[in-house]
Amino acid sequence: MLTAIIDYESGNLHSAHKAFERMAREVDAGDVVVTADADVVAKADRIVLPGDGAFPACMAALKGAGGLYDAMVEAVEVKARPFLGICVGMQLMASLGREYEDTAGLSWIDGEVTKITPTDPALKVPHMGWNDLVLDHPHAVFEGLKTGDHCYFVHSYHMAVAQDAQRLAHVDYAGDVTAIIGRDTMLGMQFHPEKSQSTGLRLIANFLTWKP
Repeated sequence: MLTAIIDYESGNLHSAHKAFERMAREVDAGDVVVTADADVVAKADRIVLPGDGAFPACMAALKGAGGLYDAMVEAVEVKARPFLGICVGMQLMASLGREYEDTAGLSWIDGEVTKITPTDPALKVPHMGWNDLVLDHPHAVFEGLKTGDHCYFVHSYHMAVAQDAQRLAHVDYAGDVTAIIGRDTMLGMQFHPEKSQSTGLRLIANFLTWKP
């Protein structure tokens, strides 16, 4: 089995690669590669899309990265390969991003990416640091985890989902902040699982062994 982490010059690729490699060894999930090769993405059994920065810039970079966008879309939409978006990689799954300018997303999840607006003015944006997950809906990726397990966040925007069933988990930051989304063979995590210690590593392992 091959897991491809897409390299479109956005995202913490070194940390993600190391974390996915470690868990792939532990759960016997095959090889993990970081790749900018559309042919490798097309052949991969699982796909991971990281992302750091602004929604419009990340979408533009992905679409301009030598066929990676088309290979990823075909693998996920046509071949139903398991997919995981991380941070802005998750946000790109939305219908629309409203960061700086309205930008169309992948429309894999019905929702919009909007700025976090805590009701407590003492809370700063970006939302940065550890926060406790609240699991909203059961999912195979949550095996061995529970509400209260914490993950590491660094972001100013989050996804407001239109269908409650597609928001799998959230955190409280003086208001609900979407943490995990999903449907069918697709998952997205707003936090960085590769930086989230035991909780993040468990989520990565569960994704690598997930059979949707």
